[in-house]
Amino acid sequence: MSTLAERTEVASGYRAGRTLPLRVELIRQLKRRRTLVMFGILAVLPFVLVAAFAIGGEPDGGGDRITLMDTATASGANFAAVNLFVSAGFLLVIPVALFCGDTVASEAGWSSLRYLLAAPVPRARLLWSKLVVALGLSLAAMVILPVVALAVGTAAYGWGPLQIPTGGSLATGTAAQRLLVVVAYIFVSQLVTAGLAFWLSTKTDAALGAVGGAVGLTIVGNVLDAVTALGDWRHFLPAHWQFAWADAVQPRPEWSGMIQGTAISITYALVLFALAFRGFARKDIVS
Repeated sequence: MSTLAERTEVASGYRAGRTLPLRVELIRQLKRRRTLVMFGILAVLPFVLVAAFAIGGEPDGGGDRITLMDTATASGANFAAVNLFVSAGFLLVIPVALFCGDTVASEAGWSSLRYLLAAPVPRARLLWSKLVVALGLSLAAMVILPVVALAVGTAAYGWGPLQIPTGGSLATGTAAQRLLVVVAYIFVSQLVTAGLAFWLSTKTDAALGAVGGAVGLTIVGNVLDAVTALGDWRHFLPAHWQFAWADAVQPRPEWSGMIQGTAISITYALVLFALAFRGFARKDIVS
Protein backbone atom coordinates (compact mmCIF):
# COMPACT_ATOMS: atom_id res chain seq x y z
CA MET A 1 0.00 0.00 0.00
CA SER A 2 2.85 2.37 0.75
CA THR A 3 4.35 1.74 -2.68
CA LEU A 4 1.05 2.52 -4.34
CA ALA A 5 0.74 5.72 -2.32
CA GLU A 6 4.23 6.82 -3.32
CA ARG A 7 3.43 6.22 -6.97
CA THR A 8 0.21 8.17 -6.67
CA GLU A 9 2.03 11.05 -5.00
CA VAL A 10 4.62 11.15 -7.78
CA ALA A 11 1.95 10.93 -10.46
CA SER A 12 -0.04 13.74 -8.90
CA GLY A 13 2.74 16.23 -9.73
CA TYR A 14 2.94 15.14 -13.36
CA ARG A 15 1.61 17.55 -15.98
CA ALA A 16 1.66 16.30 -19.55
CA GLY A 17 1.35 19.84 -20.88
CA ARG A 18 4.61 20.83 -19.22
CA THR A 19 6.71 18.15 -20.89
CA LEU A 20 9.03 19.14 -23.74
CA PRO A 21 8.18 22.89 -23.66
CA LEU A 22 8.33 24.76 -26.94
CA ARG A 23 11.14 26.91 -25.58
CA VAL A 24 13.31 23.88 -24.87
CA GLU A 25 12.63 22.32 -28.27
CA LEU A 26 13.30 25.64 -30.03
CA ILE A 27 16.66 26.07 -28.30
CA ARG A 28 17.60 22.49 -29.18
CA GLN A 29 16.83 23.01 -32.84
CA LEU A 30 18.47 26.44 -33.05
CA LYS A 31 21.72 24.99 -31.73
CA ARG A 32 21.88 22.37 -34.45
CA ARG A 33 24.38 22.94 -37.21
CA ARG A 34 21.92 22.29 -40.03
CA THR A 35 19.73 25.15 -38.78
CA LEU A 36 22.61 27.62 -38.74
CA VAL A 37 23.86 26.46 -42.15
CA MET A 38 20.41 26.77 -43.71
CA PHE A 39 19.87 30.27 -42.35
CA GLY A 40 23.36 31.21 -43.50
CA ILE A 41 22.71 30.04 -47.07
CA LEU A 42 19.51 32.05 -47.29
CA ALA A 43 21.22 35.15 -45.88
CA VAL A 44 24.09 34.85 -48.38
CA LEU A 45 21.89 34.44 -51.48
CA PRO A 46 21.13 38.19 -51.92
CA PHE A 47 24.87 38.96 -51.84
CA VAL A 48 25.44 36.31 -54.52
CA LEU A 49 22.79 37.87 -56.77
CA VAL A 50 24.22 41.37 -56.27
CA ALA A 51 27.65 40.04 -57.23
CA ALA A 52 26.16 38.29 -60.28
CA PHE A 53 24.52 41.51 -61.48
CA ALA A 54 27.74 43.45 -60.84
CA ILE A 55 29.77 40.99 -62.91
CA GLY A 56 27.27 40.33 -65.67
CA GLY A 57 25.65 43.76 -65.84
CA GLU A 58 22.04 44.73 -65.29
CA PRO A 59 19.47 42.10 -66.27
CA ASP A 60 18.08 42.41 -69.76
CA GLY A 61 15.06 40.54 -71.00
CA GLY A 62 16.45 40.33 -74.51
CA GLY A 63 13.01 40.82 -76.01
CA ASP A 64 9.87 42.91 -76.00
CA ARG A 65 8.49 41.25 -72.88
CA ILE A 66 9.74 42.62 -69.57
CA THR A 67 9.75 40.20 -66.63
CA LEU A 68 10.20 40.69 -62.91
CA MET A 69 13.84 39.63 -63.25
CA ASP A 70 14.45 42.53 -65.65
CA THR A 71 13.50 45.00 -62.90
CA ALA A 72 15.73 43.45 -60.23
CA THR A 73 18.05 46.43 -59.99
CA ALA A 74 15.33 49.09 -60.08
CA SER A 75 15.10 49.34 -56.27
CA GLY A 76 15.56 47.42 -53.06
CA ALA A 77 11.91 46.36 -53.18
CA ASN A 78 12.33 44.95 -56.68
CA PHE A 79 15.47 43.12 -55.62
CA ALA A 80 13.62 41.54 -52.67
CA ALA A 81 10.77 40.46 -54.94
CA VAL A 82 13.23 38.88 -57.39
CA ASN A 83 14.91 36.94 -54.57
CA LEU A 84 11.53 35.49 -53.63
CA PHE A 85 10.77 34.73 -57.27
CA VAL A 86 13.97 32.75 -57.89
CA SER A 87 13.72 30.93 -54.56
CA ALA A 88 10.04 30.05 -54.18
CA GLY A 89 10.07 27.19 -56.69
CA PHE A 90 12.84 25.11 -55.12
CA LEU A 91 15.27 26.78 -52.70
CA LEU A 92 12.62 27.61 -50.07
CA VAL A 93 11.39 24.02 -50.30
CA ILE A 94 14.68 22.80 -48.79
CA PRO A 95 14.45 24.45 -45.33
CA VAL A 96 10.80 23.41 -44.97
CA ALA A 97 11.60 19.79 -45.85
CA LEU A 98 14.71 19.88 -43.66
CA PHE A 99 13.14 21.33 -40.53
CA CYS A 100 9.95 19.25 -40.75
CA GLY A 101 11.47 16.02 -42.07
CA ASP A 102 14.48 15.87 -39.77
CA THR A 103 12.75 16.69 -36.50
CA VAL A 104 11.32 13.27 -35.49
CA ALA A 105 13.41 10.96 -37.67
CA SER A 106 16.66 12.37 -36.28
CA GLU A 107 15.56 11.53 -32.74
CA ALA A 108 14.88 7.95 -33.87
CA GLY A 109 18.23 7.84 -35.67
CA TRP A 110 20.02 8.97 -32.49
CA SER A 111 18.06 6.35 -30.49
CA SER A 112 16.79 9.14 -28.22
CA LEU A 113 13.13 9.03 -29.27
CA ARG A 114 12.21 6.21 -26.90
CA TYR A 115 13.89 8.02 -24.01
CA LEU A 116 11.86 11.16 -24.69
CA LEU A 117 8.68 9.13 -24.61
CA ALA A 118 9.82 7.39 -21.43
CA ALA A 119 10.35 10.77 -19.70
CA PRO A 120 7.34 10.53 -20.11
CA VAL A 121 6.39 12.89 -22.93
CA PRO A 122 2.98 12.02 -24.46
CA ARG A 123 3.28 11.18 -28.13
CA ALA A 124 0.83 13.85 -29.23
CA ARG A 125 2.66 16.42 -27.11
CA LEU A 126 6.02 15.45 -28.60
CA LEU A 127 4.74 15.71 -32.15
CA TRP A 128 2.96 18.99 -31.45
CA SER A 129 6.07 20.60 -29.96
CA LYS A 130 8.26 19.44 -32.82
CA LEU A 131 5.76 20.47 -35.49
CA VAL A 132 5.25 23.98 -34.09
CA VAL A 133 8.99 24.58 -33.81
CA ALA A 134 9.65 23.15 -37.29
CA LEU A 135 7.01 25.38 -38.86
CA GLY A 136 8.34 28.36 -36.90
CA LEU A 137 11.85 27.79 -38.21
CA SER A 138 10.47 27.36 -41.74
CA LEU A 139 8.68 30.70 -41.49
CA ALA A 140 11.83 32.32 -40.09
CA ALA A 141 13.78 31.03 -43.09
CA MET A 142 11.28 32.60 -45.47
CA VAL A 143 11.43 35.91 -43.60
CA ILE A 144 15.22 36.06 -43.48
CA LEU A 145 15.58 35.94 -47.26
CA PRO A 146 13.43 38.97 -48.22
CA VAL A 147 14.57 41.00 -45.20
CA VAL A 148 18.24 40.55 -46.05
CA ALA A 149 17.49 41.03 -49.75
CA LEU A 150 15.64 44.29 -49.04
CA ALA A 151 18.56 45.59 -46.98
CA VAL A 152 21.18 44.51 -49.51
CA GLY A 153 19.11 45.71 -52.48
CA THR A 154 18.50 49.10 -50.87
CA ALA A 155 22.22 49.52 -50.21
CA ALA A 156 23.10 48.50 -53.77
CA TYR A 157 20.27 50.02 -55.83
CA GLY A 158 18.61 52.53 -53.55
CA TRP A 159 15.25 52.83 -51.80
CA GLY A 160 12.34 53.33 -54.13
CA PRO A 161 8.97 52.10 -55.31
CA LEU A 162 8.39 48.60 -56.61
CA GLN A 163 8.50 48.80 -60.40
CA ILE A 164 5.94 46.47 -61.97
CA PRO A 165 7.02 44.73 -65.22
CA THR A 166 3.61 45.28 -66.82
CA GLY A 167 3.77 49.01 -66.11
CA GLY A 168 3.29 51.29 -63.18
CA SER A 169 4.72 51.01 -59.68
CA LEU A 170 3.80 50.53 -56.04
CA ALA A 171 4.75 53.07 -53.39
CA THR A 172 7.32 51.85 -50.90
CA GLY A 173 4.79 51.48 -48.08
CA THR A 174 2.37 49.57 -50.26
CA ALA A 175 5.18 47.47 -51.68
CA ALA A 176 6.31 46.47 -48.17
CA GLN A 177 2.76 45.37 -47.29
CA ARG A 178 2.44 43.37 -50.50
CA LEU A 179 5.78 41.65 -49.89
CA LEU A 180 4.52 40.59 -46.45
CA VAL A 181 1.48 39.08 -48.16
CA VAL A 182 3.78 37.31 -50.62
CA VAL A 183 5.90 35.80 -47.83
CA ALA A 184 2.77 34.65 -45.98
CA TYR A 185 1.39 33.02 -49.13
CA ILE A 186 4.68 31.27 -49.95
CA PHE A 187 4.72 29.89 -46.41
CA VAL A 188 1.17 28.58 -46.75
CA SER A 189 1.94 27.09 -50.16
CA GLN A 190 4.87 25.19 -48.62
CA LEU A 191 2.66 23.58 -45.97
CA VAL A 192 2.17 20.62 -48.29
CA THR A 193 5.92 19.98 -48.33
CA ALA A 194 5.92 20.43 -44.55
CA GLY A 195 3.14 17.89 -44.21
CA LEU A 196 4.89 15.38 -46.46
CA ALA A 197 8.18 15.77 -44.63
CA PHE A 198 6.61 15.55 -41.17
CA TRP A 199 4.55 12.48 -42.05
CA LEU A 200 7.60 10.73 -43.54
CA SER A 201 9.62 11.72 -40.47
CA THR A 202 7.26 9.69 -38.30
CA LYS A 203 7.57 6.69 -40.64
CA THR A 204 11.35 6.32 -40.89
CA ASP A 205 14.44 6.42 -38.70
CA ALA A 206 16.45 7.98 -41.56
CA ALA A 207 16.16 11.77 -41.54
CA LEU A 208 17.68 11.97 -45.03
CA GLY A 209 14.94 9.70 -46.34
CA ALA A 210 12.19 11.90 -44.92
CA VAL A 211 13.77 15.12 -46.21
CA GLY A 212 14.65 13.65 -49.60
CA GLY A 213 11.25 12.03 -49.98
CA ALA A 214 9.44 15.31 -49.33
CA VAL A 215 11.66 17.21 -51.77
CA GLY A 216 11.29 14.47 -54.37
CA LEU A 217 7.50 14.39 -54.13
CA THR A 218 7.40 18.18 -54.37
CA ILE A 219 9.47 18.00 -57.55
CA VAL A 220 7.12 15.35 -58.93
CA GLY A 221 4.23 17.73 -58.30
CA ASN A 222 6.02 20.47 -60.25
CA VAL A 223 6.65 18.07 -63.13
CA LEU A 224 3.02 16.98 -63.23
CA ASP A 225 1.91 20.62 -63.26
CA ALA A 226 3.99 21.11 -66.41
CA VAL A 227 2.03 18.36 -68.19
CA THR A 228 -0.59 20.44 -69.97
CA ALA A 229 -2.38 17.26 -71.09
CA LEU A 230 -3.74 16.95 -67.56
CA GLY A 231 -5.90 19.98 -68.20
CA ASP A 232 -8.01 21.13 -65.26
CA TRP A 233 -6.70 18.27 -63.09
CA ARG A 234 -3.62 20.44 -62.53
CA HIS A 235 -5.77 22.80 -60.46
CA PHE A 236 -5.74 20.17 -57.72
CA LEU A 237 -1.94 20.23 -57.57
CA PRO A 238 -0.41 22.60 -54.99
CA ALA A 239 2.41 23.32 -57.44
CA HIS A 240 -0.07 24.85 -59.87
CA TRP A 241 -0.64 27.80 -57.51
CA GLN A 242 2.88 28.32 -56.14
CA PHE A 243 3.43 31.53 -58.14
CA ALA A 244 -0.08 32.91 -57.66
CA TRP A 245 1.50 35.47 -55.32
CA ALA A 246 2.64 37.40 -58.41
CA ASP A 247 -0.95 38.69 -58.62
CA ALA A 248 -0.40 40.47 -55.29
CA VAL A 249 2.32 42.74 -56.70
CA GLN A 250 0.07 44.40 -59.25
CA PRO A 251 -1.53 47.87 -59.11
CA ARG A 252 -4.86 46.09 -58.69
CA PRO A 253 -4.15 42.80 -56.92
CA GLU A 254 -6.07 39.69 -57.90
CA TRP A 255 -6.73 37.36 -54.97
CA SER A 256 -8.66 34.47 -56.56
CA GLY A 257 -5.57 32.43 -57.44
CA MET A 258 -4.07 32.89 -53.98
CA ILE A 259 -7.34 31.92 -52.32
CA GLN A 260 -7.55 28.71 -54.36
CA GLY A 261 -3.90 27.92 -53.72
CA THR A 262 -4.32 28.51 -49.99
CA ALA A 263 -7.35 26.22 -49.82
CA ILE A 264 -5.56 23.43 -51.71
CA SER A 265 -2.40 23.69 -49.61
CA ILE A 266 -4.15 23.78 -46.23
CA THR A 267 -6.38 20.84 -47.18
CA TYR A 268 -3.46 18.62 -48.20
CA ALA A 269 -1.42 19.73 -45.18
CA LEU A 270 -4.16 18.97 -42.66
CA VAL A 271 -4.60 15.47 -44.08
CA LEU A 272 -0.85 14.79 -43.95
CA PHE A 273 -0.48 16.15 -40.41
CA ALA A 274 -3.45 14.04 -39.30
CA LEU A 275 -1.85 10.94 -40.84
CA ALA A 276 1.40 11.70 -39.01
CA PHE A 277 -0.32 12.00 -35.62
CA ARG A 278 -2.52 8.96 -36.20
CA GLY A 279 0.33 6.74 -37.40
CA PHE A 280 2.75 7.82 -34.67
CA ALA A 281 0.18 7.14 -31.95
CA ARG A 282 0.08 3.47 -32.99
CA LYS A 283 3.74 3.02 -33.87
CA ASP A 284 6.07 0.73 -31.96
CA ILE A 285 9.03 2.88 -30.91
CA VAL A 286 12.16 0.73 -30.86
CA SER A 287 14.85 3.38 -31.37
